[in-house]
Amino acid sequence: MRSASSRGRKYPEKEHPYRSLYQRDRDRIVHSAAFRRLMYKTQVLVNDYSDHHRTRMTHTLEVAQISRTLARELGVNEDLTEAIALAHDLGHPPFGHAGETALDQCMKDHGGYEHNRHGLRLVELLEHRYPGFRGLNLTYELLESMAYHSKQREAPEVRPYISYPQPFLEAQIVDAADSLAYDTHDLDDALTYLEGRGEGG
Repeated sequence: MRSASSRGRKYPEKEHPYRSLYQRDRDRIVHSAAFRRLMYKTQVLVNDYSDHHRTRMTHTLEVAQISRTLARELGVNEDLTEAIALAHDLGHPPFGHAGETALDQCMKDHGGYEHNRHGLRLVELLEHRYPGFRGLNLTYELLESMAYHSKQREAPEVRPYISYPQPFLEAQIVDAADSLAYDTHDLDDALTYLEGRGEGG
């Protein structure tokens, strides 16, 4: 996906003199409150055990690093890939997947809860950094990539962005990098936890 081929933003803005559309997306995500909140959301283990295991923020940074390396090697848009990686977990609640399951049960009479759908709500409605509009006004390509990460393609937040049989290559790279990162670091954190309790080999 080339920046010049972007569908742009919902609310048109002037081009930046030295940052591409997707670099601006990346910066908006990094400066958002939703991104900062990833610091205290854990992957598997709880916060009070140790400050050495991964949080959603460190996981996100690992995914971004792997994704950017893959994007460079494959010759796709590195800036878009990095922005997708930094946004991919913004909607996760605390307490890992158990927290999402509990929220989904609590919200079952109101459409349930899925972190990908909530991530879209965060960047489109709940973040409020600009006087002229709600949300971060991210590019359509980034919003589309977030939508394709959802398993609930018919949800009202997701459906407007589903227009192709599969997501951009950049989004597919992030999906693969996400799996690589969490498979590796969840095992690493678990082994570190067991060693700390004297149960490691």
